Amino acid sequence: MLNREWHLLSRPVGWPKTEDFALVEAEVRQPGEGQVLVRNKYLSVDPYMRGRMSAAKSYTAPFELGKVMQGGAVGEVIESNAEGIAPGDHVLHFGGWREYATFDAKQAVKVDAGAAPLSTYLGVLGMTGLTAYAGLLRTGAFKEGDSVFVSGAAGAVGSQVGQIAKLKGASRVIGSAGSDEKVKLLVEEYGFDAAFNYKTGKVSDLLHEAAPDGVDVYFDNVGGEHLEAAIGALNLGGRIAVCGMISVYNNTEPAPGPRNLARLIQTRGRIEGLLVGDHYDLQPEFVAEVAPWIASGALKYRETVTEGVENTLEAFLGVLRGDNIGKAVVKV
Repeated sequence: MLNREWHLLSRPVGWPKTEDFALVEAEVRQPGEGQVLVRNKYLSVDPYMRGRMSAAKSYTAPFELGKVMQGGAVGEVIESNAEGIAPGDHVLHFGGWREYATFDAKQAVKVDAGAAPLSTYLGVLGMTGLTAYAGLLRTGAFKEGDSVFVSGAAGAVGSQVGQIAKLKGASRVIGSAGSDEKVKLLVEEYGFDAAFNYKTGKVSDLLHEAAPDGVDVYFDNVGGEHLEAAIGALNLGGRIAVCGMISVYNNTEPAPGPRNLARLIQTRGRIEGLLVGDHYDLQPEFVAEVAPWIASGALKYRETVTEGVENTLEAFLGVLRGDNIGKAVVKV
């Protein structure tokens, strides 16, 4: 069998270009002892992948040049040389950006295709969902009655953060997004109390209008002007959970930091970075609490699905542009 897989040819400078990548045909590797061969059904494309395309030191290793990239994926086991996993099982793993993946079975997590759509294990019930849950409740130390501001609020993580805050008793939830369509979605479908299109004005002014009494928790997916505005609106004892800074991922020069950090002294505010890998101990609690919300319709989700492994790069670039609503996945 031949496999179609995406390779990184050169490290992007600024915005990634198509010539930085190649869709390559390669033979499917047969599984060795303790390994499985999986036909991928859905691939995940996420903002953090832009960082892995750079050689800069980070919290995870960069993609290797001339080799297949990795990412979250869910698929069906075709062959297995491992105990506990059989052909026909569905597994979650990190052998994405390709049609078939061969890897050690210990790197696979079995999922129930009958309990939820397979794609949800990459989003609302997967890593993005846990990121939202842990970032709001643990890093953001959310408590009932808090006012919460979420940037990138129509994305996979942001939309779940806002809804969990509402379900947990937030006094007010505010979201920012990059289009009027997304703003409408946040308020009418996801239940945000207010939302604004950050492209229509100065973020600090738009936030003040939406949250005149300030914010207690800010969940940051964007950075830049949004972070500075949130610091300016932070209430006494406010917390900021920094999940991502998509506004600066393609910058070729260092982005200036917020100019109002001194305000943290007045508010006794706290900024803390968030990596989901530090919070996998919350996975059982997360699934136990969130799965019933999804089943009952109390927590809603959207997916932007791109068809075909050959369109994985375009799906990823769409995430960087903010084209997606909810979790962006590729249906292989």
